[in-house]
Amino acid sequence: MLTTETATMLANYGNWADQVLFKAMRVLPEGAVTQRRQTLFGSMIGTLNHNYQVDLIWRAHLLGEKHGFSTRRDLLHPDLDTLVVEQLKVNQWYIDWAASQTPDSLGERLKFNFVSGQAAEMTRGGMFLHIVNHKTYHRGWVCEMFFDAGVNPPETDLSVYLTEG
Repeated sequence: MLTTETATMLANYGNWADQVLFKAMRVLPEGAVTQRRQTLFGSMIGTLNHNYQVDLIWRAHLLGEKHGFSTRRDLLHPDLDTLVVEQLKVNQWYIDWAASQTPDSLGERLKFNFVSGQAAEMTRGGMFLHIVNHKTYHRGWVCEMFFDAGVNPPETDLSVYLTEG
């Protein structure tokens, strides 16, 4: 289903897209990143913290470890600069992880529990595809919030990444 080459490309894409978004957020009007909004995670920073937290949760699943979270809505890093540093660290972990996989390891089925406690089982490759898709989805939420600040959002599409390199 998923090759090592494709997983590595997708991990690098996610890192690139995060960096494009973070750079664009730094030029938003003061307070735009933390401004309360009618969105599930309350703000841009809240949504990005959700992405970060979910990355940590699924990393634990991939490693067969407990993640220790009882929610997916914790504001772990309310400061953008700190969040960026921590997100880029976990992004690098995923890049390194993807590069170390084989078709067999990506196809291996792992048991885990969702944050709700519900037991589940997925392949490593399926877990990784969920992680990539999840972050793309929520980066889109953050980009939509740019319009509230009167600013066009950056382009973080996979096609842009693939044609820039």
